Amino acid sequence: PMGTGGRVGGGAGLIGVIVAVAIALLGGGSSGGGLTFPQVQAPFGTGVQSPSGGAIPRSQDPEKDLRDFSAYVFTNVQKTWAGLFEQQGRTYEHAKLVLYRRGVRTACGAASSSAGPFYCPGDQRVYLDLSFYDEMRSSLGASGDFAWAYVIAHEMGHHVQQQLGTEAQVRRLQGDDPSKRNALSVRLELQADCYAGAWAHRVASSLQAGDAEEALGAASAVGDDRLQKQATGQIRPDTFTHGTSEQRVRWFRAGQDSGEPAACDTFSADSL
Repeated sequence: PMGTGGRVGGGAGLIGVIVAVAIALLGGGSSGGGLTFPQVQAPFGTGVQSPSGGAIPRSQDPEKDLRDFSAYVFTNVQKTWAGLFEQQGRTYEHAKLVLYRRGVRTACGAASSSAGPFYCPGDQRVYLDLSFYDEMRSSLGASGDFAWAYVIAHEMGHHVQQQLGTEAQVRRLQGDDPSKRNALSVRLELQADCYAGAWAHRVASSLQAGDAEEALGAASAVGDDRLQKQATGQIRPDTFTHGTSEQRVRWFRAGQDSGEPAACDTFSADSL
């Protein structure tokens, strides 16, 4: 999830090796740019569903533009990762996108708008509450279409982690040693930020002036320290689950500068 919420020893060293091997398989020999954006001809693009499983009729969809844009970005991010997996001879299972407001039921349980955008590995779906788009502009100071694109690309980063087995390894390590739960979660989230940056690099030729800055602004806006300061006036690093604003921006840039998933090994990094 996007979240509103030091070196990891022990098991993190093990997962660092596992993840390093996985991302090395994705990192070598691929080139950036030159992607063709898919055309979205309906309120929902490929793999996009309403919470009930069907498309929302246009006559009942006052948020058509936002839904179309969400599908447009989601489809492009998905095509990018599917292509990378194919280049390396790896199997890729397509995720699906669910757009909703107020609440939704998932394989990970029921969720309300307060959950924010999230990915459920149990059903391989990205869930986007469209009200978060409004919240980004009004409360978080992160406006712009590419800020929203960053959100989608981040959640798709979690799907990549699910496909590579990274997510399952992290959850296992968290269960083995609950004291490392938050620290491992931070590394998982920052890797998803980096994956989002790698996608942004690969579509750089399609971006407009200011788009990258919008994504960086969104990454900063959802840092644990900023959100905690805004909500309570206090910052508690021991409760961080997603990383600070500075960390989120730094790892997005790491992916954006290189365009390579191999640059996103947050688990082996001595410092974040």
